[in-house]
Amino acid sequence: MHPGQKLKPGARVVFDDAAGRLRLHAEILERRDYGRRLVRLWTEDGSTVDDTVDAIGHVPLPPYIKRADRAADHDRYQTMFAAERGSVAAPTAGLHFTPGIASALAARGIEIAEITLHVGYGTFQPIRVDTVEDHTLEPERFDIAPRAADAINKARDEHRRVIAVGTTTTRTLEWAALQGDGRIRAGRGATNLFIYPGFTFRVLGGLLTNFHLPQSSLLMLVSAFAGRERVLAAYRDAVAAKYRFYSYGDAMLIT
Repeated sequence: MHPGQKLKPGARVVFDDAAGRLRLHAEILERRDYGRRLVRLWTEDGSTVDDTVDAIGHVPLPPYIKRADRAADHDRYQTMFAAERGSVAAPTAGLHFTPGIASALAARGIEIAEITLHVGYGTFQPIRVDTVEDHTLEPERFDIAPRAADAINKARDEHRRVIAVGTTTTRTLEWAALQGDGRIRAGRGATNLFIYPGFTFRVLGGLLTNFHLPQSSLLMLVSAFAGRERVLAAYRDAVAAKYRFYSYGDAMLIT
């Protein structure tokens, strides 16, 4: 909660719309590190919490988009693959895909296997330790359908390249391969896999990913796959060319 560092357990907060017709109530249950709180949410007018959040909430736009958010941003901040609630943010690499691009890929014989990912707050948690191994990621939930697992395993059996769209997809697939002795198993679960240089990739043959911030687990994952020096060189070019970071930022394909 920012601002809100002084909110202690027992404190209550009310969020409402401009007209004051919709209200979302919150009670602080537990104080956690780095400004985080465990919060209970409820409404008193019979509407659901989800509907109220959708009605009065705002989409956090990157600082280089210098305008207030609009209703259309609620749709634009979803990937074309989005189907279930659960993520704290869009898996940004997926934002680069459109139905037209997906059709063009299919026309060239490129398959798309969809898995359900719930991006968690830990994805954005900066690394605050001096020793990389001391950093821990919070678990993120996923669901790999049998059809997706079969498609990925078949591609690997036929020595075709598996390209992950995003770092969350990467962690999910590599975690599933670790648990399945190299095979992707269908099912639901959660992973706190922290990938940093020295990690042995079992699934990935390519990675499409946005440009990430320094001191992040995301940048370490990319460095583990592409090599630290190559990634730093790419980032120097990105900064010089004024590429955009954050949710609506630019992306790169690493093969």
